[in-house]
Amino acid sequence: MTPLITANQLEEIINSGQNVLLCDCRFDLVDPQAGRKAYEESHMLGAIYVDLDHDLSGPKNGTNGRHPLPSPEVWAQTKTRLGINPHTLVVAYDKQGSVYASRLWWMLKATGHANVRVLDGGLDAWNGPMGNVPRTPTPASHPASPMPYFGLVLVDEVAGNLQSQKYKVIDARSNDRYHGQNETLDPVGGHIPGAISHFFKNNLSSTAFKTPEQLYKDFQEVLGGTKAAEVIHSCGSGVTACHNLLAMEVAGLKGSRLYAGSWSEWSSNPDRPIEL
Repeated sequence: MTPLITANQLEEIINSGQNVLLCDCRFDLVDPQAGRKAYEESHMLGAIYVDLDHDLSGPKNGTNGRHPLPSPEVWAQTKTRLGINPHTLVVAYDKQGSVYASRLWWMLKATGHANVRVLDGGLDAWNGPMGNVPRTPTPASHPASPMPYFGLVLVDEVAGNLQSQKYKVIDARSNDRYHGQNETLDPVGGHIPGAISHFFKNNLSSTAFKTPEQLYKDFQEVLGGTKAAEVIHSCGSGVTACHNLLAMEVAGLKGSRLYAGSWSEWSSNPDRPIEL
């Protein structure tokens, strides 16, 4: 099953009466309140708001990155609060090229909830009904059980990979930030030594994902023969890396993993090497 769903497919499912939980994931790293404000002004009818900072991230301690994952226990509680039952079809969307929707997709998929899709093209692709009354989530009838994040890579494994070179690290940030230029989000510029650049926006044609065939071709050029299972995705704080991971899944390249701490965690320790 492709992780994407088109607006027409989604509208058919909704009209059929199937239970769908629409999750509005709009966010702005520079203005963290902008996404919620946009949701309150207008959103897909019936959608709930899922906040990157408050729902999809855990507490920061200064060394674990800008958007550390919540613990499995806290994430299970959040899934329950948002109304995600075991068989609920979750459809995530945003208006930023599916970046934040991809984060929710990965977090659900990595903790055993397979029935999750990303709306291809996001809100720009939707011509269905809209609403402006915020919806309070209805808690799930069956509390979610804590599960470890499958496919999560921790910083020590990334550090060990500097020597073993077992995995290829793909950096989803823009090319200038990858090279340590124009860094505005993290105090230190550069990238993890040996990482290669693949800007997440290269996965898109306008606001929608490229075709699976084109994504496959693009990633084959990046991978250079490396298997998907030997890929670790990184970015600034573990968000846009999910976009590259999702794009690889769309291309049929399954099994790559996520370094959620990413550059913001890596660069917080001056003893870790950086490359410019």
